[in-house]
Amino acid sequence: MQKNVEKMTINYSPNFYPKKREKKKIKYLIFHYTGIKNDRLAIKKLISFNSNVSCHYFITKSGKLIRMVPDLYVAWHAGKSNWKKKKSLNYRSIGIEISNPGHEHGYKKFNNNQIKCLIELSKFLIKKYKINKKNILGHSDIAPLRKLDPGEKFPWKALYKKKIGLWHKINTRKLKIYRGKILNFKTKKFLNYLKKFGYSVEYNNSKELIKIIKTFQMRFRPELVDGKIDLECFEIIKSLNNLK
Repeated sequence: MQKNVEKMTINYSPNFYPKKREKKKIKYLIFHYTGIKNDRLAIKKLISFNSNVSCHYFITKSGKLIRMVPDLYVAWHAGKSNWKKKKSLNYRSIGIEISNPGHEHGYKKFNNNQIKCLIELSKFLIKKYKINKKNILGHSDIAPLRKLDPGEKFPWKALYKKKIGLWHKINTRKLKIYRGKILNFKTKKFLNYLKKFGYSVEYNNSKELIKIIKTFQMRFRPELVDGKIDLECFEIIKSLNNLK
């Protein structure tokens, strides 16, 4: 029963490319948080001519679903982005914004109604466009030097259990033993694993390197986001690269 999809309302944004794309071009789902204090201000920005941003779907604080750009049009949600050998993921993706004040305004846990709506919508889109689970990503995954969303409170593991996205298969108790065991000498190998998985690992200084590491941790090791490569992080990315 696709309750939320069926009850979806419409509030179209003018911020999209007018040329339609083919259905087969849609290969990715990108999850975002709004990073804005409330629904009203978030919607105001997403439908403003001057903001140059939009999304295909917006999930409100109460878990209601709003369509903002039809699927076959390219919305402006990903910006400058990379995943594996693909750039400018706007052209290949559907963007879903979830109401949350974000790190700058008192980042909060996503509530049950929001996640329930997201699961329903994601399953609907995955089936409709045959989206591979490897292509379900967060904004920070595709723009690690610019973005933090959807952040460490986003329930990637819970979504994986609903067959949405990826998660590693290492025993949790085993991983905890590895936590904090620093592996500075394996930085290059860790980054090679990140790159193989899909992340852009280009950086100019130590601050940018830390951002890349934190991006990975926010998604796959949210319990400790410290920007340090430890044995736990190393084993997780190695495991992810071995997934079929």
